Amino acid sequence: MHAIRLHAFGPAENLTYEKAEDPEPGPGQVRIAVAAAGVHLLDAALREGTQGPAPAPTSLPTIPGREVSGTVESLGEGVAGLWLGKRVVAHLGFAPGGYAELAVTDVDRLHEIPGNLDFAQAVAMIGTGRTAMGILQFAELGHYSVVVVPAAAGGIGTLLVQYARHAGATVIGLAGGPEKVARVRENGADLAVDYKDPGWPEKVRAHLGDRAATVVFDGVGGDIARAAVGFLGPGGRHVVFGWSAEGIQSGEPFLVEGVSEQVLGPVMLRKAGGPNPVRTLELRALAEAAAGRLTPAVTRFPLAEAAAAHRALENRNTIGKVVLEP
Repeated sequence: MHAIRLHAFGPAENLTYEKAEDPEPGPGQVRIAVAAAGVHLLDAALREGTQGPAPAPTSLPTIPGREVSGTVESLGEGVAGLWLGKRVVAHLGFAPGGYAELAVTDVDRLHEIPGNLDFAQAVAMIGTGRTAMGILQFAELGHYSVVVVPAAAGGIGTLLVQYARHAGATVIGLAGGPEKVARVRENGADLAVDYKDPGWPEKVRAHLGDRAATVVFDGVGGDIARAAVGFLGPGGRHVVFGWSAEGIQSGEPFLVEGVSEQVLGPVMLRKAGGPNPVRTLELRALAEAAAGRLTPAVTRFPLAEAAAAHRALENRNTIGKVVLEP
């Protein structure tokens, strides 16, 4: 098979497209002919060898990537034959191996892809979608809600805008640059604003009039978050799930006592509950997409261009979920 290998930690150019041995499924595992592999900002941090929210790989070379979809083409010992030939999607956890033409994972991680989703959309929902479902647990939305979404053209932001609109909320989406703003508007936001325009807060205030925001879904942090939190009225919530403006390794989100709540990691999973909270969120995400209430945005790159995909993601030149296609 062909795969993307990382031989040394460092810049995106260290991701190389080369031949690799086909992985073999062990007991309780399947091998997937990969049709789409998700790319995440955490992948970039792992590529650099930094110790952030996820552990860096302990040995090199490695094949990055933790989200895949495709068709089951080989079964390990003990796996039911009904899986053979199924269209599936799986999050590999912290195991590497997704940026490849073939990937192996435990059968317990598989979800059959709903018929109305393509492979790239399924990958978006298994990772980004499950995170969006986790975030949404922390804010009950309805027709009375006024929601502000920074980075509204991103993978998570796109889904938050759609969900809030479906709930009847008023939605204000922030994005960087005319193309992204146009996509946020097409996605259903009542107001789409370019946060690169120094006067953007005044535009939001003019749109709100005498209303105040009830929720800010913040994965950006920095000055944008500071301004967005200023739109909140009494009892408003600042739901923090990232701080990309400060750098993924900074660990220093913008927080306001009594207003802000960090929801990533164990907090999100405790809220989801059940014996397998990760799978609970994955099932919710796929169900929302299957019902047509959520449609992930996707930016596609050929597998061989993984380095270009990483650069585009890090430079915020993508819309929605970034996906590699072998």
